Amino acid sequence: MKQIKPLWRVSVTTSLEAEDVVAEMLSGFFGTTAAAYFSLETGVSTVSIFRDQKLDSPKIRTEITAGLKRIEDCGLKIGAGEIEIAKIKREDWAESWKRHFHPLEIGKSLLIKPSWSKKRPRKNQAVVILDPGLSFGTGQHPTTSFCLNQLVGHHKNGAGQSFLDIGTGSGILAISSAKLGYQPVHAFDFDPEAVRVAKENARKNRVDSKIKLTRGDITKLPLKPARQYDLVCANLISNLLISEKRRIVNRLKPDGILVLAGILAAEFGDVERAFVALNLKLTASRVENEWCSGSFCFD
Repeated sequence: MKQIKPLWRVSVTTSLEAEDVVAEMLSGFFGTTAAAYFSLETGVSTVSIFRDQKLDSPKIRTEITAGLKRIEDCGLKIGAGEIEIAKIKREDWAESWKRHFHPLEIGKSLLIKPSWSKKRPRKNQAVVILDPGLSFGTGQHPTTSFCLNQLVGHHKNGAGQSFLDIGTGSGILAISSAKLGYQPVHAFDFDPEAVRVAKENARKNRVDSKIKLTRGDITKLPLKPARQYDLVCANLISNLLISEKRRIVNRLKPDGILVLAGILAAEFGDVERAFVALNLKLTASRVENEWCSGSFCFD
Protein backbone atom coordinates (compact mmCIF):
# COMPACT_ATOMS: atom_id res chain seq x y z
CA MET A 1 0.00 0.00 0.00
CA LYS A 2 1.44 3.34 -1.07
CA GLN A 3 2.19 5.65 1.83
CA ILE A 4 0.69 9.12 1.53
CA LYS A 5 3.26 11.79 2.27
CA PRO A 6 2.31 14.47 4.79
CA LEU A 7 2.16 18.17 4.01
CA TRP A 8 4.00 21.01 5.70
CA ARG A 9 1.96 24.12 6.39
CA VAL A 10 3.27 27.61 7.09
CA SER A 11 0.47 29.85 8.38
CA VAL A 12 0.28 33.49 9.41
CA THR A 13 -2.73 34.90 11.26
CA THR A 14 -3.43 38.45 10.21
CA SER A 15 -6.14 41.04 9.62
CA LEU A 16 -8.47 40.96 6.62
CA GLU A 17 -7.06 44.27 5.40
CA ALA A 18 -3.53 42.81 5.28
CA GLU A 19 -4.55 39.39 3.95
CA ASP A 20 -3.60 40.00 0.31
CA VAL A 21 -0.26 41.62 1.13
CA VAL A 22 0.69 38.82 3.53
CA ALA A 23 -0.36 36.26 0.90
CA GLU A 24 1.83 37.97 -1.69
CA MET A 25 4.74 38.01 0.74
CA LEU A 26 4.43 34.26 1.42
CA SER A 27 4.03 33.55 -2.28
CA GLY A 28 7.26 35.43 -2.95
CA PHE A 29 9.16 33.51 -0.28
CA PHE A 30 8.01 30.05 -1.45
CA GLY A 31 7.39 30.53 -5.17
CA THR A 32 3.81 29.29 -4.99
CA THR A 33 0.41 30.92 -4.52
CA ALA A 34 -0.77 31.26 -0.92
CA ALA A 35 -4.16 30.09 0.35
CA ALA A 36 -6.24 32.25 2.69
CA TYR A 37 -9.51 32.14 4.59
CA PHE A 38 -11.34 34.62 6.80
CA SER A 39 -13.26 33.47 9.88
CA LEU A 40 -16.45 35.42 10.49
CA GLU A 41 -16.50 34.08 14.05
CA THR A 42 -13.06 35.38 15.05
CA GLY A 43 -12.55 38.17 12.52
CA VAL A 44 -9.11 36.74 11.76
CA SER A 45 -7.57 35.82 8.40
CA THR A 46 -5.23 32.87 8.10
CA VAL A 47 -2.83 32.84 5.18
CA SER A 48 -1.08 29.55 4.45
CA ILE A 49 1.46 27.92 2.18
CA PHE A 50 1.46 24.12 1.76
CA ARG A 51 4.59 22.23 0.74
CA ASP A 52 5.58 18.61 0.25
CA GLN A 53 9.06 19.10 1.70
CA LYS A 54 10.13 19.65 5.30
CA LEU A 55 10.75 23.33 5.96
CA ASP A 56 13.62 25.15 7.68
CA SER A 57 11.66 26.58 10.63
CA PRO A 58 14.14 29.11 12.18
CA LYS A 59 15.08 30.63 8.83
CA ILE A 60 11.46 30.82 7.67
CA ARG A 61 10.30 32.45 10.91
CA THR A 62 13.04 35.08 10.64
CA GLU A 63 12.15 35.92 7.02
CA ILE A 64 8.42 36.08 7.68
CA THR A 65 8.88 38.21 10.81
CA ALA A 66 10.97 40.68 8.82
CA GLY A 67 8.38 40.70 6.05
CA LEU A 68 5.53 41.41 8.49
CA LYS A 69 7.57 44.29 9.94
CA ARG A 70 7.92 45.81 6.46
CA ILE A 71 4.17 45.52 5.92
CA GLU A 72 3.50 47.26 9.25
CA ASP A 73 5.95 50.01 8.32
CA CYS A 74 3.79 50.68 5.25
CA GLY A 75 0.85 51.48 7.55
CA LEU A 76 -1.16 48.25 7.37
CA LYS A 77 -2.45 46.68 10.57
CA ILE A 78 -1.36 43.05 10.44
CA GLY A 79 -3.23 41.84 13.53
CA ALA A 80 -1.65 39.09 15.63
CA GLY A 81 0.92 38.15 13.01
CA GLU A 82 1.39 34.72 14.60
CA ILE A 83 3.50 32.26 12.60
CA GLU A 84 2.82 28.51 12.73
CA ILE A 85 4.82 25.79 10.98
CA ALA A 86 3.28 22.35 11.23
CA LYS A 87 3.24 18.92 9.61
CA ILE A 88 -0.30 17.85 8.74
CA LYS A 89 -2.01 14.85 7.19
CA ARG A 90 -3.30 15.44 3.68
CA GLU A 91 -6.74 14.18 4.64
CA ASP A 92 -6.85 16.59 7.61
CA TRP A 93 -5.88 19.45 5.31
CA ALA A 94 -8.59 18.57 2.81
CA GLU A 95 -11.29 18.23 5.46
CA SER A 96 -10.37 21.49 7.19
CA TRP A 97 -11.17 23.59 4.12
CA LYS A 98 -14.69 22.15 3.95
CA ARG A 99 -15.56 24.16 7.05
CA HIS A 100 -14.51 27.44 5.48
CA PHE A 101 -15.67 27.43 1.86
CA HIS A 102 -19.29 27.73 0.89
CA PRO A 103 -21.16 28.42 -2.37
CA LEU A 104 -20.89 31.95 -3.75
CA GLU A 105 -23.60 33.39 -6.01
CA ILE A 106 -22.82 36.29 -8.34
CA GLY A 107 -26.21 37.69 -9.28
CA LYS A 108 -28.50 35.13 -10.90
CA SER A 109 -26.03 34.16 -13.61
CA LEU A 110 -23.13 32.52 -11.80
CA LEU A 111 -22.66 30.03 -8.96
CA ILE A 112 -19.18 29.20 -7.64
CA LYS A 113 -19.08 26.24 -5.30
CA PRO A 114 -16.78 23.52 -3.96
CA SER A 115 -17.36 19.99 -5.25
CA TRP A 116 -18.73 18.80 -1.90
CA SER A 117 -21.55 21.37 -1.91
CA LYS A 118 -25.01 20.03 -2.77
CA LYS A 119 -26.39 23.46 -3.67
CA ARG A 120 -28.28 23.32 -6.95
CA PRO A 121 -27.93 26.11 -9.51
CA ARG A 122 -30.84 28.29 -10.54
CA LYS A 123 -32.31 27.88 -14.00
CA ASN A 124 -29.75 29.01 -16.63
CA GLN A 125 -27.15 29.70 -13.91
CA ALA A 126 -23.56 28.87 -14.90
CA VAL A 127 -21.70 26.75 -12.35
CA VAL A 128 -17.98 26.87 -11.56
CA ILE A 129 -16.54 24.11 -9.38
CA LEU A 130 -13.47 25.21 -7.43
CA ASP A 131 -11.92 23.23 -4.61
CA PRO A 132 -9.08 24.59 -2.50
CA GLY A 133 -5.71 23.28 -3.61
CA LEU A 134 -2.16 23.94 -2.59
CA SER A 135 -2.58 27.12 -4.63
CA PHE A 136 -6.05 28.53 -5.18
CA GLY A 137 -8.47 31.40 -5.11
CA THR A 138 -12.18 30.83 -4.56
CA GLY A 139 -13.73 34.25 -5.09
CA GLN A 140 -14.21 35.07 -1.40
CA HIS A 141 -11.86 38.05 -1.37
CA PRO A 142 -13.49 41.47 -2.05
CA THR A 143 -11.27 42.21 -5.07
CA THR A 144 -12.09 38.89 -6.76
CA SER A 145 -15.77 39.30 -5.89
CA PHE A 146 -15.82 42.73 -7.57
CA CYS A 147 -14.22 41.30 -10.72
CA LEU A 148 -16.79 38.49 -10.84
CA ASN A 149 -19.64 40.96 -10.47
CA GLN A 150 -18.26 43.03 -13.35
CA LEU A 151 -17.95 39.90 -15.50
CA VAL A 152 -21.61 39.11 -14.87
CA GLY A 153 -22.82 42.71 -15.10
CA HIS A 154 -21.21 43.47 -18.46
CA HIS A 155 -22.00 40.16 -20.13
CA LYS A 156 -24.39 40.34 -23.08
CA ASN A 157 -25.94 37.10 -24.28
CA GLY A 158 -24.94 36.25 -27.83
CA ALA A 159 -22.64 39.27 -28.19
CA GLY A 160 -19.45 37.24 -28.61
CA GLN A 161 -17.45 39.26 -26.08
CA SER A 162 -13.75 38.60 -25.56
CA PHE A 163 -11.99 38.56 -22.18
CA LEU A 164 -8.37 38.99 -21.01
CA ASP A 165 -7.37 38.01 -17.47
CA ILE A 166 -4.05 39.55 -16.37
CA GLY A 167 -2.78 37.79 -13.25
CA THR A 168 -5.19 34.86 -13.41
CA GLY A 169 -4.18 33.11 -10.16
CA SER A 170 -6.42 30.06 -9.76
CA GLY A 171 -8.12 30.87 -13.06
CA ILE A 172 -11.43 31.69 -11.40
CA LEU A 173 -12.17 34.72 -13.60
CA ALA A 174 -11.15 33.02 -16.84
CA ILE A 175 -13.19 29.91 -16.03
CA SER A 176 -16.21 31.98 -14.99
CA SER A 177 -16.02 34.07 -18.16
CA ALA A 178 -15.89 30.94 -20.33
CA LYS A 179 -18.88 29.50 -18.46
CA LEU A 180 -20.82 32.72 -19.00
CA GLY A 181 -20.10 32.65 -22.74
CA TYR A 182 -17.19 35.05 -23.24
CA GLN A 183 -15.07 34.01 -26.23
CA PRO A 184 -12.20 34.05 -26.84
CA VAL A 185 -10.82 33.94 -23.27
CA HIS A 186 -7.11 34.54 -22.76
CA ALA A 187 -5.38 34.51 -19.36
CA PHE A 188 -1.83 34.61 -18.04
CA ASP A 189 0.13 34.75 -14.81
CA PHE A 190 3.78 35.29 -13.93
CA ASP A 191 3.72 32.39 -11.44
CA PRO A 192 4.14 29.01 -13.22
CA GLU A 193 2.44 27.22 -10.30
CA ALA A 194 -0.61 29.46 -10.66
CA VAL A 195 -0.75 28.64 -14.38
CA ARG A 196 -0.56 24.91 -13.62
CA VAL A 197 -3.38 25.16 -11.06
CA ALA A 198 -5.51 27.34 -13.38
CA LYS A 199 -5.14 24.81 -16.21
CA GLU A 200 -6.17 21.98 -13.90
CA ASN A 201 -9.20 23.96 -12.68
CA ALA A 202 -10.18 24.74 -16.28
CA ARG A 203 -9.93 21.04 -17.14
CA LYS A 204 -12.10 20.06 -14.17
CA ASN A 205 -14.72 22.57 -15.31
CA ARG A 206 -14.50 21.29 -18.90
CA VAL A 207 -13.60 24.68 -20.35
CA ASP A 208 -9.89 24.04 -20.98
CA SER A 209 -10.53 24.05 -24.74
CA LYS A 210 -12.16 27.50 -24.44
CA ILE A 211 -9.36 29.22 -22.51
CA LYS A 212 -5.82 30.01 -23.64
CA LEU A 213 -3.80 29.93 -20.40
CA THR A 214 -0.10 30.85 -20.48
CA ARG A 215 2.74 32.03 -18.28
CA GLY A 216 3.43 35.70 -19.01
CA ASP A 217 5.11 38.79 -17.64
CA ILE A 218 3.12 42.00 -18.11
CA THR A 219 6.36 44.02 -18.19
CA LYS A 220 7.63 42.01 -21.19
CA LEU A 221 4.52 42.17 -23.36
CA PRO A 222 4.68 44.26 -26.55
CA LEU A 223 3.23 47.75 -26.23
CA LYS A 224 1.18 47.18 -29.39
CA PRO A 225 -0.80 43.94 -29.01
CA ALA A 226 -2.08 41.71 -31.79
CA ARG A 227 -5.56 41.65 -30.23
CA GLN A 228 -7.82 43.89 -28.15
CA TYR A 229 -10.58 42.69 -25.80
CA ASP A 230 -14.09 43.69 -24.80
CA LEU A 231 -13.30 43.20 -21.13
CA VAL A 232 -9.88 43.27 -19.49
CA CYS A 233 -9.27 42.45 -15.84
CA ALA A 234 -5.95 43.23 -14.15
CA ASN A 235 -5.67 42.07 -10.53
CA LEU A 236 -2.18 43.38 -9.74
CA ILE A 237 -0.42 45.52 -7.14
CA SER A 238 -0.82 49.26 -7.67
CA ASN A 239 2.82 49.95 -8.59
CA LEU A 240 2.62 47.42 -11.41
CA LEU A 241 -0.72 48.73 -12.62
CA ILE A 242 0.70 52.24 -12.84
CA SER A 243 4.03 51.34 -14.43
CA GLU A 244 2.41 49.08 -17.05
CA LYS A 245 -0.72 51.16 -17.66
CA ARG A 246 -0.07 51.59 -21.38
CA ARG A 247 0.41 47.88 -21.98
CA ILE A 248 -2.85 47.23 -20.13
CA VAL A 249 -4.92 49.96 -21.80
CA ASN A 250 -3.63 49.13 -25.30
CA ARG A 251 -5.27 45.72 -24.93
CA LEU A 252 -8.73 47.25 -24.41
CA LYS A 253 -11.17 47.82 -27.28
CA PRO A 254 -12.36 51.44 -27.75
CA ASP A 255 -15.77 50.51 -26.31
CA GLY A 256 -14.43 47.98 -23.80
CA ILE A 257 -14.42 47.77 -20.01
CA LEU A 258 -11.26 47.68 -17.90
CA VAL A 259 -11.48 46.24 -14.36
CA LEU A 260 -8.62 47.00 -11.95
CA ALA A 261 -8.43 45.18 -8.63
CA GLY A 262 -6.06 44.23 -5.84
CA ILE A 263 -5.49 47.87 -4.85
CA LEU A 264 -5.20 49.24 -1.33
CA ALA A 265 -7.83 51.93 -0.82
CA ALA A 266 -5.12 54.44 0.15
CA GLU A 267 -3.41 53.87 -3.22
CA PHE A 268 -6.49 53.81 -5.45
CA GLY A 269 -6.38 57.56 -6.13
CA ASP A 270 -2.91 57.24 -7.67
CA VAL A 271 -4.06 54.34 -9.85
CA GLU A 272 -7.19 56.21 -10.97
CA ARG A 273 -5.18 59.32 -11.91
CA ALA A 274 -2.74 57.21 -13.93
CA PHE A 275 -5.53 55.69 -16.03
CA VAL A 276 -7.56 58.90 -16.32
CA ALA A 277 -4.42 60.41 -17.88
CA LEU A 278 -4.85 57.82 -20.67
CA ASN A 279 -8.38 59.10 -21.41
CA LEU A 280 -10.28 56.60 -19.25
CA LYS A 281 -12.96 57.41 -16.69
CA LEU A 282 -14.05 55.56 -13.58
CA THR A 283 -17.55 54.10 -13.99
CA ALA A 284 -17.86 51.90 -10.88
CA SER A 285 -15.85 51.23 -7.73
CA ARG A 286 -16.12 49.46 -4.40
CA VAL A 287 -14.19 49.81 -1.16
CA GLU A 288 -14.23 46.87 1.22
CA ASN A 289 -11.89 46.02 4.09
CA GLU A 290 -9.19 48.48 3.01
CA TRP A 291 -9.27 47.22 -0.58
CA CYS A 292 -10.60 49.14 -3.56
CA SER A 293 -11.45 47.97 -7.08
CA GLY A 294 -12.77 49.92 -10.04
CA SER A 295 -14.11 49.68 -13.59
CA PHE A 296 -13.10 52.08 -16.34
CA CYS A 297 -14.07 52.88 -19.90
CA PHE A 298 -12.76 55.37 -22.44
CA ASP A 299 -13.99 58.91 -21.89
